[in-house]
Amino acid sequence: MHVASPLYEPLNTLKSVAPGLWIADGPIVHMAALGGSAPFPTRMTVARLTDGGLWCHSPIAPDATLFAEIDALGPVRHLVSPNKLHYAHIAAWKRRYPDAVAWASPGVRERAASQKIEVAFDADLGDLPEPAWAADLDQLHFRGSRAIEEVVFLHRASGTLILADLIENFEPAKLGLAMRWIARLGGVLDPDGKTPLDMRFTFRDKARARACLQQVMAWRPRRIILAHGRCYPENAEAEVRRAFRWLG
Repeated sequence: MHVASPLYEPLNTLKSVAPGLWIADGPIVHMAALGGSAPFPTRMTVARLTDGGLWCHSPIAPDATLFAEIDALGPVRHLVSPNKLHYAHIAAWKRRYPDAVAWASPGVRERAASQKIEVAFDADLGDLPEPAWAADLDQLHFRGSRAIEEVVFLHRASGTLILADLIENFEPAKLGLAMRWIARLGGVLDPDGKTPLDMRFTFRDKARARACLQQVMAWRPRRIILAHGRCYPENAEAEVRRAFRWLG
């Protein structure tokens, strides 16, 4: 009997998205979702910066094969936590790449402490692109939620919007019955992926969130990389408008 799997195989290997931009799909993590536990596929993004260094967004579980592929690209200079739910493997990557800067998203230090996960961050992400990657990536602190704030990025050369949890997009065929029900209830089933319902409820300052959305739209993205589920390889502006229609 076929058992649905949300994995995006092959795992732990670099997959080219555009020149100088890759993703790597990782193993399942189990996260709280709508009062239960749900299996989430994981995905990281790697960008090669103008100086030749590598920028790693939401690193997945460490893997020797993936490390070897990344080492062949260049030196790892930045390890980025985009929000307080995406940080668990940064400590392991920092041990592997001690010269890399570990970047903290808003609230992630407190979250890690509350979960008793030891991770030392070197610097904090802000509203503007850091000088180290300003030539290659744009950056925005997406505000409006009382519970979670995400820092979103645009890979300028390819017009690729890089998100963690602001849009999730789970394919029904990859899900078991229970997870399909959870994803449908949360409003995150492909092709109509969006911000999960429980997270949407935390956006009390919708005016501020709409202002952030306008800034994202001003970037004119062409594709979207997601951390969870199927990415959007085209029509990114239309997909962003659709996914955030709940903001009104």
